[in-house]
Amino acid sequence: MRTRLVVVYFIALWIHFPVLAGNGVTPGHAAALPSKLSFVVDSLCVVSDPAHALDRFYAGLDSLSAGRDTVITIVHLGDSHIQAGYYSGRTMRMLQQEFGNAGRGWIAPLKITRTNEPDDYFITTLIKDWTTGRSIQSSPRCPIGPGGIGIQTPAPFVNFDISIAPNNGAGYSFNQVVVYRGEKSMPLLPAGKLRDSTLAANGQPLPTGLQMIADTIRIARETDTLQLQSTRRQPGTDVLLPASSFKNLYYGFSLTNGKPGILYHSIGINGAMFVNYTDEGYIRRLATLQPSLLILSLGTNESFGRRFSTNEFAGQVEAFLALVRKYLPQTAILFTTPPECYRRVTVNKQRRYVRNENTERVAQTILRVAAREGVACWDLFAATGGRKSAANWFDGKWMGRDRIHFSKEGYEEQGLLLYKALINLKQQNETEAAYE
Repeated sequence: MRTRLVVVYFIALWIHFPVLAGNGVTPGHAAALPSKLSFVVDSLCVVSDPAHALDRFYAGLDSLSAGRDTVITIVHLGDSHIQAGYYSGRTMRMLQQEFGNAGRGWIAPLKITRTNEPDDYFITTLIKDWTTGRSIQSSPRCPIGPGGIGIQTPAPFVNFDISIAPNNGAGYSFNQVVVYRGEKSMPLLPAGKLRDSTLAANGQPLPTGLQMIADTIRIARETDTLQLQSTRRQPGTDVLLPASSFKNLYYGFSLTNGKPGILYHSIGINGAMFVNYTDEGYIRRLATLQPSLLILSLGTNESFGRRFSTNEFAGQVEAFLALVRKYLPQTAILFTTPPECYRRVTVNKQRRYVRNENTERVAQTILRVAAREGVACWDLFAATGGRKSAANWFDGKWMGRDRIHFSKEGYEEQGLLLYKALINLKQQNETEAAYE
């Protein structure tokens, strides 16, 4: 009987996932697209979720497939692998292709802080005098918001120009922007061509103690560009306040289009570790994004610790998880393990690269914590080839010269694998339910 069920299961998969022509990806069938890398283990592209922690999230996806007018929000939180936007960006686009595109989601003024940002948008400003706070700073120079950064200026006038990149950002026009700012910062309103197209500009009430305001600006038509400039008038009033009463602190923006589908907030900070996000104030601000699913892609930076301890690292993961469960009790959680990388050593006064063995220890620790805590987990380390796989990625030019980060194409391949892992579990659950 078991053999018969297995045969029926694979026939069902074959019917649901027909062979794809060329390199195109058909919505609903992308999980069947084999990896272009021979050393990737496609059979491991499935999320492990024995406690069915993702069931509610998958029910939301079913609602979208049924045509319901709803938005499913995902937050993908991580380090430099996520900050670049290629890994999470590929997963975002694949999910939106299948379940609907609700907008670009979170964008942060990373280049203003003199670091890299995803290549599908631009945020510029005329202001030069900015103080930057980052989650990786032991004592941030200014408060940080949901995106892990904050920028503050003493300038009496503030402006931002937001642009969606014509090619890389195709499909992400927006008609609503939420501005996240400090509670004593000047509000921002559209300027330029869209100055008279504003339908509404309202401050969103947030829990007390966050010292953060979320202003929602609705625009009469979809646009790829938006000029914002500060105003000394509080939204909804004609009261003009003196510039000296403001402390201009801004965190980032969320772009949406008013359509049903997936809203995917990609948040990554170079050098970030679990401990950098394990802060009650930060988690409370992150919770304002109200994600249905929180994906955690961390662990690479911890693996470079000189005295790395699996027990200590497990404690750090558990401490972060406890805060998330406290302030995001309705949010499903998905851990991913980091891919293997190299570390640089000096031998006989010569620098050379060796396999970073701690990456495997990090992956195994995350898997153990997830299993013990009943949290869903996907083993990217194993799916990308496991032990000694970094050599394959580097030799094939899918990894960068530093042998830690990956090429754009390498990250996009990993993003496709994550999408497949999510969809494969969904299909697996549906198939099992059909035979119960």
